[in-house]
Amino acid sequence: MKRPVIIDCDPGTDDTIALVMALAAEELDVKAITTVAGNQTGDKTAINGRKIVSYLKKNVPVAHGADKPIMRPLVTAPHVHGESGMGPVELPDPVTPTLDIKAWDLFYELTVDKSEKVHLITLGPLTNVAIALMKYPALKDGIEGITMMGGSACYGNDTPAAEYNIYADPEAARIVFDSGIPITMVGLDCTHKALLMKDEIDSMASVPGTGAKLAQDMMNHIYEFATRFGFSGAVMHDPSAVTAVIKPELFVTAPYHVVVETKGKYTTGKTVVDLMGVTKKDPNVNVVLDIDREGFVQLVKKLLKSYES
Repeated sequence: MKRPVIIDCDPGTDDTIALVMALAAEELDVKAITTVAGNQTGDKTAINGRKIVSYLKKNVPVAHGADKPIMRPLVTAPHVHGESGMGPVELPDPVTPTLDIKAWDLFYELTVDKSEKVHLITLGPLTNVAIALMKYPALKDGIEGITMMGGSACYGNDTPAAEYNIYADPEAARIVFDSGIPITMVGLDCTHKALLMKDEIDSMASVPGTGAKLAQDMMNHIYEFATRFGFSGAVMHDPSAVTAVIKPELFVTAPYHVVVETKGKYTTGKTVVDLMGVTKKDPNVNVVLDIDREGFVQLVKKLLKSYES
């Protein structure tokens, strides 16, 4: 049976690859895609989400969410994702319309209103989810769990302490982490090991189909960026989170108590993971620490082949 999911994202180059994978996966029933400001401004991530769905010819609704964090100014990442958010890739104008409903209202409509449990995959800042939980306290009973790309047990990539998705809206992240919803945190401890090497990317070039071509263009862009910072391959942040829902057996995880720092001078946005159990508090997050890279690469190749015509 397919697992019903909503994907909340800020497309985004690696978000694009993650969406290509998720929309091809026979294990997932993607109920909706919602967008949030993050990698680029809210208007750009919203149209990018619609462009991706239209280009892939998928009948999945897209809803626009928050245009800024709940308490802070928006911090985008054009140095990583380009001015459009799609790196060097230009997609045709979308035919997929945006829904006349905000992301947080759609979360409620697709879960509590329908008396259904849905798993939430988050690939960007957690603003939409936090707004939804504040507006609809009952929503926590409609979300089966959250698998998020974000955070780290040890270090950051936007600041020395904080990973970007959490740093971009730490107050929202804190609301989500404190919600009691089961969380799987796919952070930098894992994603920095989810590398696609140049020869692996090149070997996918023979795969036909629009989805495969779009993913390959993004992989090459990410590879060029990542290798400038000492990585040996393209770092697959968001695709790791999607993979964790499709094939959780590829990951090493452990339960820990995690809180989000919102007031630190040097540590705002840090996910403080109690690795040594010093607080004696019960675990609230399943932290992903490692990935079977070879298994991940094989899954990426398999999903891209799903787009063969």
